[in-house]
Amino acid sequence: MITMAVDAMGGDYAPEAPMEALCQAAAQYTDTKFIVIGDEARIRELGGARLPDNIEVRHTDVVIAGDEEPVRAVRRKPNSSLVMAATMVANKEADVMVSAGNTGAIMAAGTLIIGRLPGVERPALAPILPTFDGRGVLLLDAGATMDASAENLRSYAYMADAYVRHVLEIEKPRIALLNVGTEDSKGNAVVKQAFALLSQSPLNFIGNIEAREMMAGCADVVVCDGFVGNVVLKLAEGIGLGLFSDIRSVLTQTLGGRLAALFVGKRLKQMRARYDWAEHGGAPFLGVNGGCFKAHGSSNARAWFMAITQARKFIANDLLHKLTVAMGERHVSVPNTECGEGRT
Repeated sequence: MITMAVDAMGGDYAPEAPMEALCQAAAQYTDTKFIVIGDEARIRELGGARLPDNIEVRHTDVVIAGDEEPVRAVRRKPNSSLVMAATMVANKEADVMVSAGNTGAIMAAGTLIIGRLPGVERPALAPILPTFDGRGVLLLDAGATMDASAENLRSYAYMADAYVRHVLEIEKPRIALLNVGTEDSKGNAVVKQAFALLSQSPLNFIGNIEAREMMAGCADVVVCDGFVGNVVLKLAEGIGLGLFSDIRSVLTQTLGGRLAALFVGKRLKQMRARYDWAEHGGAPFLGVNGGCFKAHGSSNARAWFMAITQARKFIANDLLHKLTVAMGERHVSVPNTECGEGRT
């Protein structure tokens, strides 16, 4: 049985959204035990007359706020819902934790309490972004480490390769380095060093990629530091939300537009679902020595359910072991004769 620790107090819509998702997940995933951490009275009230048998409640009313300094908060609030979840993973009481709380605090708890995989200096936050072809692209780092070294970027590529092979089921993921141009000579010193390291790796490294190519499906993995990745992630979310809001506005302004909406409405809903971040689940902190997932801070019940589903799949596929093996292989230096192939 898989055991999942869920921080029910983190996020904009806690505890209502996580509890709605948990009740649905408990009914669907009967092979999973959920330890939900938070205000017990409120959790039981939201759970209805009787919580499912595979949900256990651990009480705490201590929460790490979004504006608290992450490391200090983790050290000063051992009884917070977020830290309790991480401690359960560290003590092997749970296989994986999920929280929509303070990103920095989840990262701090993951590294300080759960610990890092052997050979990992800096874990990376790795969300899946939508692409026009519907396959998705794994972006890392999306905000865990602002100033990554070239070696950090190479480690991200190895972990991403293992993750994509087993989660997205892509046999030979195309790995690209996010840059200001596709030429080998482009980029700052760190990116140029990372390019050299990845070019000599056995990974299917296809070279540099520009941000505008990401959604076209030109790569399965895009590697960058956390500062750049977080900007890209939030820009993509903002464009997606604004674009469909604008389309709706245009279609409802005139009678002709409303008539057109009758014919294209279903297709537009399908397109919106493809680019809805809530459908892509949570993002794992790859490199943490245990399952550690971050759900979006504004996750609704659907987004929470998808995050729980992703976290469960991470454990069911034994990805922690596979990531450990991948990190052990990163020192192998084999010329990559396929560098540059795979770009569309």
